[in-house]
Amino acid sequence: MNWTGKDMDTYLSQKEYIDTLVIPLVKIELKLDNMKASASSAEFIMHLSSLIETQFKGRMMFVPPFSYSSATDLPSMAKTTLLEFSDTPFKHVFFLTTDHAWSTLKLPGQVIWMPSIPLESMEASLRQSILEDQLRQVLPKFIEKWSV
Repeated sequence: MNWTGKDMDTYLSQKEYIDTLVIPLVKIELKLDNMKASASSAEFIMHLSSLIETQFKGRMMFVPPFSYSSATDLPSMAKTTLLEFSDTPFKHVFFLTTDHAWSTLKLPGQVIWMPSIPLESMEASLRQSILEDQLRQVLPKFIEKWSV
């Protein structure tokens, strides 16, 4: 489920079944040397998020991605903005990112770090296959938390 009016209506009527919140974290690089890699990483996270959301519709809610720059103080962002997610009606909170820096910070949920894979020059069928492979790698992390 996405953070849309229609999906929110569904969530509000069936919230006892939707126990997982996923927050994509997207680093935006504005230096010319890093813009392409940044855009590619953002594209990867958004495609992967969409695939996960499709697979687990009715179990997960996806918020819009949190974007930040290289100048962002990540520990401060973790202590302020992202700390709000510890007080949610969701039993499980996951942060999905390609930025390894988040793996070292204390967040109110589990960080799932995935290395970015450039998808822009791939044929649609290859891109789908790679994303499905990434989904198979992420799936055990969700299942492990759900089984606790």
